[in-house]
Amino acid sequence: MTYLLGIDVGTSGSKALLTDDAGAVLATATTAYPMFTPRPLWAEQNPDDWWTATATSIRQLLDQTGVQPGDIAGVGLTGQMHGLVLLDRDDQILRPCIMWNDQRTAAQCAALTRKIGSDRILRLTGNPILPGFTAPKIAWVRQHEPDVYVQVAHILLPKDYVRLRLTGAHATEVSDASGTSLFDVGQRRWSEEMLAAMDIPIEWMPVCAESPDVTARISEAGAAATGLLAGTPVVGGGGDQAAQAVGTGIFREGVISVTVGTSGVVFASTDTYRPEPEGRLHAFCHAVPGKWHLMGVMLSAGGSFRWFRDALGEPESGAALKSGRDPYEPLVELAAQAPAGCEGLLFLPYLTGERTPHPDPEARGVYFGLTLRHGKSHMVRAVLEGVSYGLKDSLELMKDLGVPLEQVRGSGGGVRSALWRQILADVFDTELVTVNTTEGAAYGAALLAGVGAGVYADVPDACAKTITTVDQVVPGCDNVVYADYYPLYRSLYPALKPAFDATAGVVAIHMSGS
Repeated sequence: MTYLLGIDVGTSGSKALLTDDAGAVLATATTAYPMFTPRPLWAEQNPDDWWTATATSIRQLLDQTGVQPGDIAGVGLTGQMHGLVLLDRDDQILRPCIMWNDQRTAAQCAALTRKIGSDRILRLTGNPILPGFTAPKIAWVRQHEPDVYVQVAHILLPKDYVRLRLTGAHATEVSDASGTSLFDVGQRRWSEEMLAAMDIPIEWMPVCAESPDVTARISEAGAAATGLLAGTPVVGGGGDQAAQAVGTGIFREGVISVTVGTSGVVFASTDTYRPEPEGRLHAFCHAVPGKWHLMGVMLSAGGSFRWFRDALGEPESGAALKSGRDPYEPLVELAAQAPAGCEGLLFLPYLTGERTPHPDPEARGVYFGLTLRHGKSHMVRAVLEGVSYGLKDSLELMKDLGVPLEQVRGSGGGVRSALWRQILADVFDTELVTVNTTEGAAYGAALLAGVGAGVYADVPDACAKTITTVDQVVPGCDNVVYADYYPLYRSLYPALKPAFDATAGVVAIHMSGS
């Protein structure tokens, strides 16, 4: 029997997943690590924590399954995107990784955009420079930590630091590189023009491959740390969303995925490079060679529901936990008691700023339309509806670019709720299905490893042999209600934008004086 290993270097832990060549998941193991917030809106992690956790998860997986390392045909890597890992010439870590959800670089984004020009940036990279991306983090370190910057010899992304420790190779792949603001997405290579504009030597950047291509092999040191066999091939893998798309069968136009995790992602495969003219959607290389993808990102999707659970739903969720129930179940039951549209109560899910369609770190969450008639049931349902409206924003932008919409495939913790699945189908006014694979990006990384190892002919072949639909939800009569409320939702951000900016200024004054 041949086996495949997928590794997901996530935000909260490193997950290892083992499948057989038919796509059946044998086992998974996850090892957690901390995230540090040394200042408000900062987010950092120690790359060595990723490596230690990855090695631990792999060893647990091998012990749990009894699979012989020599029977593992290939390894695929995925993980959180955009993080900045800086290494010196001896591959020593120079500072903690500045993560994807770190918001410290607004000033650097603005300065780089003024210097290079927004139109030129879109032409070169297909995307605006945003606070979460890698390039402004480099500019921040150069400005604020020159003693660190002068030692830089290598720049890596999070999963690729783990690749370095596994194999000794400085390498990445096209989907993750697309989120750096240093990559020519249309040509699938580093942008020498962007690197020159930022005065970054191209020698600092890792070799870039296609996602199923073998980039290196497990080294003796990597084998000693993990229990894997030296010489086992390691493929490029993919950024978490591209790998998630492979793991749910999103490889052709017309089938779009919606992932409702802590963040929310709308992902569409495209046959051609098709950037959104204003850069409101991410235009990245897909993990499928020769294809691209469009992606809309909501920063607080399931995160908004978690906020409600912790801030306002503790009596219900706490009682559920004590009785052994899922803490979200009683809140979903409450939401089901409120009518569609919540009698005019709308929720903006911008609890940590927003990315699509409003790239605005100062945007904030809002309840709008509260009256004496509204109770907790309305408030929790409004969160589910507000997240769904925000995800529809991305779908509408994709449709405006001519992307066909035949089917939406849902994944992530949010779609485990039957009520939320129905709300999504009604708001989107299209069929929503779920698939048999629930392990997300790690599963996609394993499939990519299978392609690189020759187990599957290509990515479509891997998906066809392993992924099937298991549940279907069609729009109901509530889609008419949501069609009326959605334009009201869309009108709120433009109306509140001046207030968001003014509030940020006041908060900054008072926080600096405290």
